[in-house]
Amino acid sequence: MPRYDPAMDEETRTPPSLKARFVAAGRRVGRAAIDLVLPPVCAGCHQPVADPGAFCGACWGRLRLIERPYCERLGIPFGYDLGPGALSAEAIADPPPFDRARAAVVYDDVAREVVQSLKYRDRTELAGLVGRMTARAARELLVDADVLVPVPLHPRRLWMRRFNQAALIAGVIGRESGVPVSLEALQRIRATRAQVGLSGRERADNVRGAFRVPPAAKPEIAGRKIVLVDDVLTTGATIEAATRALKRAGAARIDVATFARVAPREALHI
Repeated sequence: MPRYDPAMDEETRTPPSLKARFVAAGRRVGRAAIDLVLPPVCAGCHQPVADPGAFCGACWGRLRLIERPYCERLGIPFGYDLGPGALSAEAIADPPPFDRARAAVVYDDVAREVVQSLKYRDRTELAGLVGRMTARAARELLVDADVLVPVPLHPRRLWMRRFNQAALIAGVIGRESGVPVSLEALQRIRATRAQVGLSGRERADNVRGAFRVPPAAKPEIAGRKIVLVDDVLTTGATIEAATRALKRAGAARIDVATFARVAPREALHI
């Protein structure tokens, strides 16, 4: 279905239905009422801003957006251009099981505040901002992708948190790109400790065997091009465990899209 393009000529544009106009008007009124009670604040520093799910000028300036040049495999930013197809030392020394990873920003102070606000402070309105930025960063992965698969939470943690931030982000990416989202393709079958504070080896041990593709979902995965979606890529232990489960189910290609990623200090020259 073609998307609405505001640049279309007025004579060829299909006018919205009366119902659509009422719905749009209702949303505007509802948003205005919410903003009156809970004024929108910056996603990074919580200072007032004009629109919900936005950054103030100062926080936007502090974000480290990841643009080329970067490692074609891991998406780690380079300090200078090494030429087409360049790989980082990390990708050469320890190739990941997935094909490519892309992230929108480096996981620093501002990005950390956004992620933690979304995950732990119920600021689910930030999923729109995070999802759109992630979709932009992962646009080359989405061109021929078959399905988006968010990294799942264990049912116990999902019940406690009430939502899966990766699923919210994947939903926004799906709307932006037109790629369908599968919430049932991957399951977290073992409760694990939180990864925060664990070493790389401990993280890998913690999530080993934690994921599986249920039998009913295998036809949806076998032979397909998958984009795994999560909020942050740190050591890669969780993503790699999820990737291996999808590979066992026969996935043809597995790429990774996250909002933020940890990057080596030397890669950023900081």
